[in-house]
Amino acid sequence: MTDTLRPAVSPSVEPLPNSAPQGSPQKLKRSIGVVGGTLLTLSCVTPASTLFVVVPDLFGSLGTATALTIAIGSLLCIGVAFCYSELGTLIPSAGGEYAMVSTLAGRLAGWLVFVLSLLVVMIVPPVIAMGTADYLAPIVHLDPALAGAGVMLLATLAGLLDLRANAWITGVFLVLEVIAAAVVAVLGFAHSERGAGSLVSMEVAGGNGHADTVTAMLVVSGLAIALFITQGFSTAVYLSEELENPRTSVSRTVLATLAISTVIILVPVVAITMGAPDLAALTSGDIGGMVEAWSNSAVGTFVSLCVALAIINAGIVMVIQNSRVLFASARDKAWLEPVNRGLAKLGRFGSPWVATLVVGVPGAALCFVNLDTLYGVTGVSVTGMYLLVAVAALFARRGAHRGQSAWRMPLWPGIPLLLIAVMAYILSQQEASYLLWTGGIAAVATLYWALYLRPRRETRWLVTLPEDAQQ
Repeated sequence: MTDTLRPAVSPSVEPLPNSAPQGSPQKLKRSIGVVGGTLLTLSCVTPASTLFVVVPDLFGSLGTATALTIAIGSLLCIGVAFCYSELGTLIPSAGGEYAMVSTLAGRLAGWLVFVLSLLVVMIVPPVIAMGTADYLAPIVHLDPALAGAGVMLLATLAGLLDLRANAWITGVFLVLEVIAAAVVAVLGFAHSERGAGSLVSMEVAGGNGHADTVTAMLVVSGLAIALFITQGFSTAVYLSEELENPRTSVSRTVLATLAISTVIILVPVVAITMGAPDLAALTSGDIGGMVEAWSNSAVGTFVSLCVALAIINAGIVMVIQNSRVLFASARDKAWLEPVNRGLAKLGRFGSPWVATLVVGVPGAALCFVNLDTLYGVTGVSVTGMYLLVAVAALFARRGAHRGQSAWRMPLWPGIPLLLIAVMAYILSQQEASYLLWTGGIAAVATLYWALYLRPRRETRWLVTLPEDAQQ
């Protein structure tokens, strides 16, 4: 399968970021280290906005089993992070999952991973952005769609800047969101209403005012969303062409981000579960209301503003991530030639400016669309993507790849095999409508592959690996 891998051609004299010899793929600048990469990647996980926007939905369906479900999902993500670390150092491309899977498991598998990742990264930012209005409510009342569109446009402008500048911007915002999560954790533990045993009591408030039991099948179904909660650690592989010394920094960034984000998210969830006044309050998922009840309106306002900043932060990083994916797909000839040329253009600051606009402007428009099934489709997409990455990890130590310089996971091939089995089971427990939506999109993508990409396999969908990573 390695015939898809080719180095990016570079001239003997380094060109300006927005210029390159005719026919040469343009290159992103290596400008950030592990710390900068971790800040950007953590911001994509966006722990505080995940805690305040996504986790409340889990509280509504899983009640006291929410923390347990997230903990199980985080354990599974360790195995996923091992796969990303090995494959990301073996194939450090801005294409991320699709570059890794295309090179190791074949072009069709890589194309399907690309489509699944595009589903996740294109739709999630506007939906999270729409949550900004709720957390700005203590100061100003805004229409959620207008607020979300404004956040997406602001994130698009920031995404046009140099990546190093964005690392500092997102780093400052990240500090504020960690403070917000810490305040929630401290208040929750200080007002504990129940012991640690509640974390495994598996109860949720029923419609009749009594507690209902959360079944094991509900927990398994919820794992798709739990995987999505910490999913952002994979952003490190998208930044691999801009990380210094990618052979070592990619794995460090992936594993450090997963560890930090799990703590930032899981500790407050445990605190909320133990500190909620009653089961009905926990199931309602009104974290802001609980914070005010534990403290006062001023603290509640501070936390809400920190969350609003966290959402803006997430928007910036997701736009950065998504633009890199589109840039790489154009460089690897996934589209018609005029589209490829446009998406591969680099601007004054070395960022793919056309790809950034293609990501950000439609994202603003999506804020006006009803996306009720988003989390379900996203959960299915993330699970399917992880399954295909695990399949690719089984091929990472054969042939020419066996002796290549890369971080190597422990317990191989046991970890990839276990992940494949678990992800397949999680998919089997998802709602049919979510599976049909995702499957339908994958079927259309397969048709595009069969009619356009496969007949042109010598000139289309050729994964590029930067020349300085061929070591």
